[in-house]
Amino acid sequence: MSIISKIKEWIKKMLSKSDVSSVYGVELAITDDMLNAIEDWERMYAGKAFWINHEKGIYSLRLEQAIVRELSNISTNEMTVKISNKKLDDIFRSFVKNLNLNLQRGLASGAMVIKPLGEDKVQFVSQSQFIPVEYDVNGRLIKVIFPEVKRLGDNDYRIRLEYHSLDYEKGLTITNRAFRSFDGISLGREIPLPDVAEWASLFSEISYPFMLRPAFGYYVNPIANTIDGSYSGVSIFDCVKNLIRLTDTQFGRLDWEFESGERAVDVDTTALKPTENLLTGKKSFELPNLKERLYRGLNISGGSKGDFYHEFSPQLRQVDFIAGLEEYKREIEFAVGLAYGDISNPQTIDKTATEIKSSKQRKFDTVTAIQNNLKLCLEDLCYALAFYNKLTQSGYEISINFEDSILADDEVKRASDRQDVAMGVMPLWEYRMKWYGEDEKTAKAMTSNSTAEVID
Repeated sequence: MSIISKIKEWIKKMLSKSDVSSVYGVELAITDDMLNAIEDWERMYAGKAFWINHEKGIYSLRLEQAIVRELSNISTNEMTVKISNKKLDDIFRSFVKNLNLNLQRGLASGAMVIKPLGEDKVQFVSQSQFIPVEYDVNGRLIKVIFPEVKRLGDNDYRIRLEYHSLDYEKGLTITNRAFRSFDGISLGREIPLPDVAEWASLFSEISYPFMLRPAFGYYVNPIANTIDGSYSGVSIFDCVKNLIRLTDTQFGRLDWEFESGERAVDVDTTALKPTENLLTGKKSFELPNLKERLYRGLNISGGSKGDFYHEFSPQLRQVDFIAGLEEYKREIEFAVGLAYGDISNPQTIDKTATEIKSSKQRKFDTVTAIQNNLKLCLEDLCYALAFYNKLTQSGYEISINFEDSILADDEVKRASDRQDVAMGVMPLWEYRMKWYGEDEKTAKAMTSNSTAEVID
């Protein structure tokens, strides 16, 4: 059972028995509707959406992964982080290489936490693996429970709940409580932390009165929550859930069109060679020296012409099915803020220059919003690491930059190149090669007779 399924069961059991008050005395900032939505997103991301049915020929195209991979790649590939304190900078460099992969999971689940583990390690926690308790008025996660489950046997589990509670006046309090469960779902009875060797060194409760920021970085997708109206994050592909279902189903139709249209030959049973199974004594018929899948035995010798062979070769209608498939993909690109051609085939439909520019700008805006939220997450994470390393008063500075060379639209890039030509940094023939699609010989010939050519 997944951790989100366990969390759902814990919450249902705790809410029904009022056990939340007895454990931490808090109410949870997550509803059943939100828990169900997170579980749906997790299943979709894993290629196991509720509409997938292999027996009916409906497989996942894994568009969910394609969406989050594209947005995460563009958001992080040219990101640079520099911290003036060498120790903190080295810690950041050690885990930033894993940021892209884990951001994909955060984009899929709606949010993620990057939590320090001591002084020099971090843990990436997707929204499906933590329980929000309270957000501040700006949607910042300030109270949260991180569950950890250890299975020691078939009916023997240990569950640890790590509760972070931030008060902007009183500071941060972290408590740890351990439980022994026989099913891994219900909390069971409370046990001392040292009963589990790995938890023996943890404090049952510790307070940091001067810590006025979360002890982790929190990233949330820049999408309004229309599921329950809370500050919980919403998956980047939630708005296209039905479109993804239609696309997977449409591909099933296309696949069936090819499968059902395979050439076959109807063969009269009298043309098949009988063979006998030596073990069972049963007889079967086969056409020797030819591929079995191309032939089907039928009693057609009584036909008007008495033919022994009829070819089955229907005309395929794949063009219409592919056109529908690509249209669904383009609708998905539009809705999630991707550019046309990111997941669809860019050659299947003509787009005007205005449409292409608008499409790229839409993607630019989407990625910029993701980067803004990611920057806040990394700044909080840096502070948390500085806190654990007793460096918050060291005067460190953090600089997070996202290069725009991939995201900037063509007009921005073209204007920059014009300036380079005007300054003499870029030769005019190179400009023509880049923006007019000319080869080097043609570009140089076009510019050889004029050094004052107008650049448009």
